[in-house]
Amino acid sequence: MQSLKYSVGIRLLVVLLFNGCTLFAQESAEELAKKLANPIASLISVPFQNNTDYGIGPNKGSRNTMNIQPVIPISFNKKLNLIARWVLPWITQYNITGQGTKENGLADAVVSAFFSPKNTKNGVTWGAGPVFLVPVATHDRLASKQFGMGPTVIALKQTGGWTIGGLINQIWGVSGGEGRSKVNQMFIQPFVAYNWKSGAGLGGNFEWTENWTAETTTLWFNPTVNGVTSIGKQKIQLAIGPRFNLAAPENAKANFGWRAAVVFLFPK
Repeated sequence: MQSLKYSVGIRLLVVLLFNGCTLFAQESAEELAKKLANPIASLISVPFQNNTDYGIGPNKGSRNTMNIQPVIPISFNKKLNLIARWVLPWITQYNITGQGTKENGLADAVVSAFFSPKNTKNGVTWGAGPVFLVPVATHDRLASKQFGMGPTVIALKQTGGWTIGGLINQIWGVSGGEGRSKVNQMFIQPFVAYNWKSGAGLGGNFEWTENWTAETTTLWFNPTVNGVTSIGKQKIQLAIGPRFNLAAPENAKANFGWRAAVVFLFPK
């Protein structure tokens, strides 16, 4: 029954994705898709990204992570934008910490602030600034119980319908965390996307986390198909695709997963 619900949901999303792309004028949809492929574009957006993973660890657990990820560009001065990005995960997981267990609630938030030039050169843009780990988790097993910070950098090039780039950050725990391992981890996210003039597109990224304290590596590959459409006057992007857990500690590796996202757009 549950698999039937997922199948119906996926079919509806795909229908909306490809049939809805014609609702906008071509140039408008193309420009929005191009900005969405750029994580530091001057576009207010509120993504809701849902990741569901199965067969995790020795107990074959499952985890659903809903990431709420608002992106807000601010004009810092005549030459620079400040792009604020917030990732707030809501996690529901079963049989991860033990057989028959369940954890549900907010995990810690990651907040980034990129200072980025307003003018690009030859399609190349970049941004750099601080990243913060904010201890807002509501469940003990989903929390680091510490505040962390470090640097983050992103760079990308857009040419034709292509966007190619990468993001990196490093976070160190600087306060709190009594009785917990200190946070010391690096996150790397190479990404590539191709968008057609209709606003439809294909993309993919790697999400690579190095936990220096635990000496572990976690690597996901996330290919997606996406498209720009609307609900009434509200412009949105829909995206869906599988998730592949290429590397993880033995007690945390997933067999398979999928990702679906709805991004609410607020163009100027």
